[in-house]
Amino acid sequence: MVVEISFIFLCVLTLTLSFLLSKFLSKSQTKNVPKGSLGYPIIGETLGFLKAQRKDKGSEWIEERVSKYGPVFKTSLLGSPTVVIIGQEGNKFVLGSSEDVLSAKKPLTLQKILGKQSLIELTGSRHRLIKGEMLKFLKPECLQNYVKKMDELVNTVLLSKLKENKTIKVVGLMKKLAYNMACNILFDIKDEHTREALFEDFITSFKAIHSLPINFPGTSFWRGQKARARIVEKILPIMNKRREELSKGLLSSTNDMLSCLLAIRDENHQPLDDDIITDNFIFLFVASNDTSATLMSLMIWKLSRDQEVYNKVLEEQMEILKQREGNEERLTWGEIQKMKYTWRVAQELMRMIPPLFGGFRKALKDTSYQGYHIPKGWQVYWPSCGTHMDKEIFENPQKFDPSRFENPSKPIPSYSYLPFGAGIHYCIGNEFARVETLTTIHNFVKMYEWSQLNPEETITRQPMPYPSLGLPIKIKPRCNIS
Repeated sequence: MVVEISFIFLCVLTLTLSFLLSKFLSKSQTKNVPKGSLGYPIIGETLGFLKAQRKDKGSEWIEERVSKYGPVFKTSLLGSPTVVIIGQEGNKFVLGSSEDVLSAKKPLTLQKILGKQSLIELTGSRHRLIKGEMLKFLKPECLQNYVKKMDELVNTVLLSKLKENKTIKVVGLMKKLAYNMACNILFDIKDEHTREALFEDFITSFKAIHSLPINFPGTSFWRGQKARARIVEKILPIMNKRREELSKGLLSSTNDMLSCLLAIRDENHQPLDDDIITDNFIFLFVASNDTSATLMSLMIWKLSRDQEVYNKVLEEQMEILKQREGNEERLTWGEIQKMKYTWRVAQELMRMIPPLFGGFRKALKDTSYQGYHIPKGWQVYWPSCGTHMDKEIFENPQKFDPSRFENPSKPIPSYSYLPFGAGIHYCIGNEFARVETLTTIHNFVKMYEWSQLNPEETITRQPMPYPSLGLPIKIKPRCNIS
């Protein structure tokens, strides 16, 4: 009976929204709205887009529509009509426009999971305030203080998880490693039970970010919202305790990111509401966890498949150990800066398999681009493949070539290489991800040898790109570590 009522309700809702959407769109038909298809009501072309993403064929999905409609076309994604804009000039328009024209507002699914007051949603003075405080923990001069702690954590996790001649799945390991890094270094969450419970809920909530905004029991979106509610429930007692410790002088605002957010005072000298703190806690955890875990997993995937690249990375990392002076056992900031080739491999991986396939903005007023009308309320989407795989920007773009990031004879134009976005909403955690990735790869290659169990393993996006089988490898301790 309940199922029948739910189905009837869904049908009525679909028809109602179809009628309203048709009315809304008819007002724009007299203007030069880009060509394309809005697909089915509510669903739009979301299912086809997500299916292509899961097969890592998102760029082909884009190219198919570009061939039909040109580099500016309309579609409907994640519940909203959307204009997709391709190319360097398009990226500059989307990411560089004033926020009173194209707002950072994200699709409903992202808002519900990450929060309406997370950093990627905020604008103006509130955005500058929160971003400025977060950067105190994430800028290079601060990260120097974390290198040894990161190195110790990675070393400990690898030694505990990877036993001799053991088969492991790299993706799960890297997700847990990145999560532990966030707990230890950014948020100082020590209770093991709390950490384990939060980890499972973060995994569930993140899966809902790119889903249809259908809030029925059993859907990914419904499960994601439930998981987010549990995260908030678990973090509120921690916030209350730290707020009390801050007021008594028992804790410094520089201790961790959560304490920093609790200590912020706005222009009226008032503390931030709990909602904005929890939203940014969730956003930071998601951002710091999956971006780094993705890149670290793909690095191991690439090193497993490309002997030449592997040999050069290994040589660079072993040379760092040879040059180490005195009794120093842990990585230093200076040694991180020597990992130039290893990072170029990461840069090239992020060009060919970007962590962020693209990003959304929302038109707050009627606007236009290259003669096309973009109606108020529509989404605007930029895909990174529009420039990352452009042969006019990157010579022979299908070839994996880390040297293109080594003093390129042809400078990469702005708004063309976008693994971390661009503009005022450029990812503030990019340097954290760099140090975390290099620290992990350094320890992995110096401590172990490994072989990939499924050499033909492909990449899938859900929504971040990962080896589709979790990257199982056979691993053994490396001999003769100098």
